[in-house]
Amino acid sequence: MDLRAIGMGLAFALMWSSAFTSTHIIVAQAPPLASLSFRFLISGVLGIVLALALGQSWRLSRAQWRATILFGICQNALYLGFNWVAMTTVAASVAAIIASTMPLIVGALGWIVFRERLSPLGLFGLIAGFAGVAIIMGARLQGGVDPHGLMLCVFGALALAVATLTVRGASSGGGGVLMVVGLQMLIGAAVLAVASGLAETISVDVTPKLATAFIYTILVPGLAATWIWFQLVGRIGAVRAATFHFLTPVFGVAIAAVVLGESLDWHDALGVAVIAGGILAVQLSKQKVVR
Repeated sequence: MDLRAIGMGLAFALMWSSAFTSTHIIVAQAPPLASLSFRFLISGVLGIVLALALGQSWRLSRAQWRATILFGICQNALYLGFNWVAMTTVAASVAAIIASTMPLIVGALGWIVFRERLSPLGLFGLIAGFAGVAIIMGARLQGGVDPHGLMLCVFGALALAVATLTVRGASSGGGGVLMVVGLQMLIGAAVLAVASGLAETISVDVTPKLATAFIYTILVPGLAATWIWFQLVGRIGAVRAATFHFLTPVFGVAIAAVVLGESLDWHDALGVAVIAGGILAVQLSKQKVVR
């Protein structure tokens, strides 16, 4: 892995992790599902326009359409929908920590349900990662964290993990990466618009802070981080690129503390370190299996 790949991985992790803080700002002043639907509508249209400009087509293979619809629902509507609603009552750092366990959940489900090979290092990583979550959440629950919001974060991570394990061969066929991402966003926007119409009353407190957070969320973690991710995967492969996910809990908690002033204690620091180590161990074990 060269220096450029390391720089791209660090940039991706930082951008991706910052979304929890900007989201927390948005949902404090606007309904979460409607806001997320609007975000995906804008991002999806931009993505498709750019894809068409690059000569990409929306004539996808059947496997790609299946993956696009599944990910549009599971990742954009369920995973992020649950997280955006959860962050109306829980801290951004809590949402970041739970979301960061997705690679651990994928590893555990792959091992238990799909009988995928797991090395001793990978098993150690799973145990350590979930132990780190227990350290943080035990202290947070005693401190009064909203259990309903916490469960929504867990449901979101599970939805994304199941989608990740279910979709196979989604990269084959026609179309292109940017087109697939744009279509996924439009599918998520449609599902979230229906959910918002059924569950929310639209009331928005428009402020410069809200506008800045919304634009930032669309451009940086939404489009820029996605573009960097696919460039990184093309450079070093998906397995190695996924190693940078171990930084998500570290950056997510740190950014929330700096920007939002969320308090941290030794339980958080210890738990984040253990989770990051567990994710890293799981990803490194996958690299050894691939070789």
